[in-house]
Amino acid sequence: MKKLFVSSLPYSVDDATLAQIFNGYGTVLSAKVIMDRDTGRSKGFGFVEIEEDDQAARAIAELHESEYGGRNLIVNEARPKEDKPRGQGGGYGGGGGYGGGNRY
Repeated sequence: MKKLFVSSLPYSVDDATLAQIFNGYGTVLSAKVIMDRDTGRSKGFGFVEIEEDDQAARAIAELHESEYGGRNLIVNEARPKEDKPRGQGGGYGGGGGYGGGNRY
């Protein structure tokens, strides 16, 4: 199985449409358009999982920079998500909130 990253999607593309775009290249195991959690609108990119590596390679070769819905698709093999450090430092400074600690 190969996971592909697809960007420059028209904002009208949903999960089913994304799967249809890739169906001609092999067995699509999943297709997910990433949505903005605040607005519920597409962010213009998504991920597709294709069963066979050779099918995924063909999809990349034929769909990368091809036109769909007035936009040129970007199709690449997805990279693993990088871990980002959480909650170290940053934020509002600590030590007493807005006033900044002890008052004498």
